[in-house]
Amino acid sequence: MSKIAFIFPGQGSQSVGMGKQLADLYPEVQTIFTIADEKLGISLSSIIFEGPTEKLILTVNTQPALLTTSMAIYEKFKQSGIVPDFVAGHSLGEYTALVAAGSISFEDAVYAVRKRGEFMEEAVPAGLGAMAAVLGLEMEMLEQVTTSVTNEGHSVQLANLNCPGQIVISGTAKGVEMASVRAKENGARLVIPLEVSGPFHSSLMMPAAERLKEVLNGIEILEAKVPVIANVTALPMNGSDEIKEKLIQQLYSPVRWQQSVEKLIELGVGTFIEIGPGKVLSGLVKKVDRSIKTYAVSDEESLRKAIDAVKGEM
Repeated sequence: MSKIAFIFPGQGSQSVGMGKQLADLYPEVQTIFTIADEKLGISLSSIIFEGPTEKLILTVNTQPALLTTSMAIYEKFKQSGIVPDFVAGHSLGEYTALVAAGSISFEDAVYAVRKRGEFMEEAVPAGLGAMAAVLGLEMEMLEQVTTSVTNEGHSVQLANLNCPGQIVISGTAKGVEMASVRAKENGARLVIPLEVSGPFHSSLMMPAAERLKEVLNGIEILEAKVPVIANVTALPMNGSDEIKEKLIQQLYSPVRWQQSVEKLIELGVGTFIEIGPGKVLSGLVKKVDRSIKTYAVSDEESLRKAIDAVKGEM
């Protein structure tokens, strides 16, 4: 029997109405949304369920909204008795993974990611930072490109190493623009500017990381009951000090998602269950290794399907 990993999505997977079907069906799912509203002192659930999209996509709302929705879906899924051997999350999703692993309480996590979103938005004035997805260029080549642009005084670096041939770069607007042009000159198939409110996972996020450190110092972080694959290293982490340190580093370091998936496969994981809105991570896992089983759980139908299939394999 191959091992199971639960994976949790990050920014980009949000949509208005996510989680509502399950919240309407199950009081225990609705409870998670209610707890988030109370903890944050805002009606986060109405932003999630009713929008408008413009409000949901503000980083300060998106981050707690995704964490809350993923945890609400997880609350129902865990009743199945299926337990993970490992957990991981993409960027913001790492917080959801840590809640699922028993390292951080949901209340503390939803507060921390709201603050994280705030700090990330405030770190760089709007319009001064940018991100772009580069398709079809090797990591080594792209790293040479970003290093040369940075050395010319326009900061840009690799931000998300998502899957073979898909890497997101992040930095100053000028740095990303220059690196995008050079990436194409060096053989990139396509460069797509991303609609984001800041240069996430770049050195420009250092001020946000300093402020996040204070927030994380104020909450209880326990040893994880299940190994969590860290975005920063693509290696398992359990200890509370290491977890805190990696969450701070994560703000200005690349998300090593491809390497995290490869590490999980190497550790014997044959089934990835994505818990939360969308299917972004399942798609990325398949691009790393076609033979791996993936399930994306976001509503009643996909929940039942995943539970039946995984239990059928046990």
